[in-house]
Order: sequence, then C-alpha cells, then structure tokens
Amino acid sequence: MKKNPFFVSSKIENPDFLLLMKEKKVNSIPIISNSKVIGIKGLQGEVNTEYENPVLLMAGGYGQRLRPLTEDCPKPMLKVGQKPMMEILLNRFKKSGFKNFYISTLYKSEVIEEHFGNGENFGVSIKYLNEPEPLGTGGALGLIPKECKNFPMIICNADILTKVNFEDLLKFHKKNKAAATIGIRRYQFEIPYGVVQGNEETLISIEEKPLKTYFVNAGIYVLNESVVRSVKKNQRVDLPDLLKQEITNKNKALVFPIHEYWLDIGRLEDFKKAQIDINTISFNEL
Repeated sequence: MKKNPFFVSSKIENPDFLLLMKEKKVNSIPIISNSKVIGIKGLQGEVNTEYENPVLLMAGGYGQRLRPLTEDCPKPMLKVGQKPMMEILLNRFKKSGFKNFYISTLYKSEVIEEHFGNGENFGVSIKYLNEPEPLGTGGALGLIPKECKNFPMIICNADILTKVNFEDLLKFHKKNKAAATIGIRRYQFEIPYGVVQGNEETLISIEEKPLKTYFVNAGIYVLNESVVRSVKKNQRVDLPDLLKQEITNKNKALVFPIHEYWLDIGRLEDFKKAQIDINTISFNEL
C-alpha cells in the first residue's frame, strides 16, 4: 500500500494520461472524484508503439474564409474549445505514437512558433518549414531537409478536427506497398430542386431533390520518400498534382476511407460546428 498514491482528479480537463504514466513510471492511474475511485486509466487502449515516421502539419494558409477571426491569428491557432485546433490535432498524433513533427508556415508564422516552440513542452520534436511565398499545398515538401529519415511521411492539413486512426492509416499504406495514400471522406448533398433530363424537347426523366454522394479529399496523405523528394526546393505544386503524377507513372496510389469523425474547419459555419462538437462525449479525449 502507498500512503501517498498518485492519482488524477476528475475535475482536471483532458489530462495526458500517457505522458503522466511515463513520467511516474506506472502502468495505470486512478481517477478520483470526492475521494472515491471512479475509474482507472491504463496502458490498455493507449499507445503501445512509438513511430519514428515524420508528420508534416501544413499551417501556412491565410484563412481568408474565416476573416475577421484570422486577421491577427493564423487559422490553425484559432481555439476550438480551450485549445488551438492544431494543438488538438498534434495531440491526436501524439496519442497515436507519433513524435517527430514538421510544421509548414507562412502567414503569421511567429504566432505558431511562439506557441509550440521546439515541441519540448508538448512531449514531441517540432521543426519548422517557413515558405518564402505561397508554394501550394505540396510545395512545403521541397523544404524537407535531407537528413529527414524514417519514411513514409504523413501529411495533414492543420485545420482539421478528426478522430481518424493514424496508426491504421500508416499500416494500410505500408501493408499495401503504396507510393502514396490519400484519406477520403464520403460527402453527400441534396439538390433542392427536381433534376430534369431531356433530349431536345423530349422529357426523358425527372428526379425530385436527388441525394448525390461523392468521395472528397480529407486533407490527409501518406507519401513515400520518392514522392516527397520529387518536389524541388521552392517549387510551387499542389498535393493532388503529385498524386496524379504517381498515377501517370503507374505507381501505386491508394485511397483510405475515413469513417471516424472528421471536420474541415474552412468556413465560419464549420468553426461554429467545431465549438459544439468538441464538447460532446465522444471528444473527451481530445
């Protein structure tokens, strides 16, 4: 029996149990409320594997669709709940076992660097890729230093709120020996009118308010080193163009469907939705 056991109060919001277990060298932590044990957080279900694979968070955008919120703050640093959205994303990667990060910056990069520093306060390593000018969604890859190892690399937009399993994504890419993998999300929308098809004056069909389904780019990628190194320094290129290049070269490019929660915070409506979603029960671990 320990007279002074280590525990975590239920009043503490979103504690990093994995980091605490490592610091205290324990395999489980009791959760206390009103001097009673209400739960135990153990290594089961937590990260058992650490990945050396680098992760690139793309945070260089101007966030123009979220003005005026982004006039003095880069979009990835806007708070969702109590934390900047990019910190939430970084913590998701960290809890999946990833610790080596690059962050590409352009607009108000000093705000990002001041908050995250070298990553030491977050239990990770962070290096910055400062774009001299807008290089497209894939141009930052040309700034990856030559000493970067342990590919494949995961690339992710920094303005995404998601519970996707990054470990499964990486394992899928490696198991299938892909050159490039893109995360995709099912997207549906209803056309609010009756859709008519005709041949000159002849009516062929009419469908009232049809529901259309597409798969859209989720802003999450896994790329082998050959794909990353194909981008030259300060070259302007978009990631979809790199994927098209792999298809043209007959290299294996795959899609990874994302069934978990996913939200691209690009518009004010999305930002408002994120403020609601972050407080739901399913996001207690974010």
